[in-house]
Amino acid sequence: MRISILLGVALLPLLGCTSQGAQHRALDDAYEAYSAGDCGQVMLSLSQASRYGRYSDPVRPEIALLRGLCLERQALFPDAIKTYEFMIQKYPSSEFSFRARARLETLEQLGHYQPPGKARPIAAPSADTWRTPASSATRP
Repeated sequence: MRISILLGVALLPLLGCTSQGAQHRALDDAYEAYSAGDCGQVMLSLSQASRYGRYSDPVRPEIALLRGLCLERQALFPDAIKTYEFMIQKYPSSEFSFRARARLETLEQLGHYQPPGKARPIAAPSADTWRTPASSATRP
C-alpha cells in the first residue's frame, strides 16, 4: 500500500510534463507541416497544441503567429490580418507580436492591408479631366 502511494506521488510531477511535452510535440509538428506546405495539418497541430496548454500559456502568441502565417499562405489575408491584430492587442510585448507587426507592414506594402486611420492615396486626375467643354471646342 505504502509503495503504491509513494509511486503515485513520485509520478505526479511527470503528468504535468507529459502535457507540456505533448504541447511542444504538437507545435513541432505544426512547424514541420508548415515547412512542407500542408496548412491543413498545421491547423490541426496548432489546435492540439492549444488544447494541451493553459489559457495564459506563453506559447499562445507563437501558436497565433503560425496560424496567421498559414492563413496568409492560403491567401486568406483578412483572417491573417485579424489574427495579427489580435496578437498585437493581446500580447503587446511578445516577440511574436513584433513579428506580427512586421507581417502587417509587409501586407500593407503588398496592398492587402490598410492600417486604421491611414488614408489610401488617391491618384491625381489626368489633364483631360480638368478640360471644360468650352476649352476643348476652341482647340484645333
